[in-house]
Amino acid sequence: MENFVVISGCSGGGKSTLLEALKRLGHGVVEEPGRRIVKSEQENGGSALPWVDPVAFARRAVRVALQDRAAARHEAGWIFFDRSLIDAASALQTMTEKPYLTRLGERHRYHKTVFLAPPWPEIYRKDLERRHGFEEAHAEYERLCRAFPDLGYEVYVLPKVNPQDRADFILEICSRSLSA
Repeated sequence: MENFVVISGCSGGGKSTLLEALKRLGHGVVEEPGRRIVKSEQENGGSALPWVDPVAFARRAVRVALQDRAAARHEAGWIFFDRSLIDAASALQTMTEKPYLTRLGERHRYHKTVFLAPPWPEIYRKDLERRHGFEEAHAEYERLCRAFPDLGYEVYVLPKVNPQDRADFILEICSRSLSA
C-alpha cells in the first residue's frame, strides 16, 4: 500500500491536529483507532480501555487498524493514517511478549516513509481519551522509534512547528518518494 502514509509517535505530540491540516488540503485521512475505541467503549460501558484492560484495547486496535487498511485500499492519492497497525502490534507485543509486531508488520505494509511526532511537553494535554501521563507517552515514542526501523521503514521526526508547516514537510518528503 504505497499510498498509505503513517503518522505516529508520541501521544499528545500534535498528530491529530496535523491530520486535520492534511485533510483541509484534500488528502485522505484515517482517524486514530485508539481514540475511536475509547469513545465507543465509554459510550457502551466496555472495558477495552487502555487504563482498564490494555491487552484487550491493543487487540481491538489491531482489528480496527486492519479494518481501516481494508476500507482505504481502493482510495487514490495519499492516505494519511493517525497511527497504524504497527503501533497496535508493537503495544500488544510489549504487553504479551508474543511476536505480533513481526508477524503483522511484515505482512501488512505501509508506505516506506513514516513520520513520528516527537515528545512535545509544551502541547501535551490529558483529556477524556488520553489519561496517561507524559512519561508513558515518551516511553511509547521510544518504543515506536525502534519498531518502525526494525521493520525496514524510513523514519522522519516531525519538526516542532505549526500544523501547516508540518503538513508541508510531509508532503515535500512524500513527493520526493514519487520521483525516487
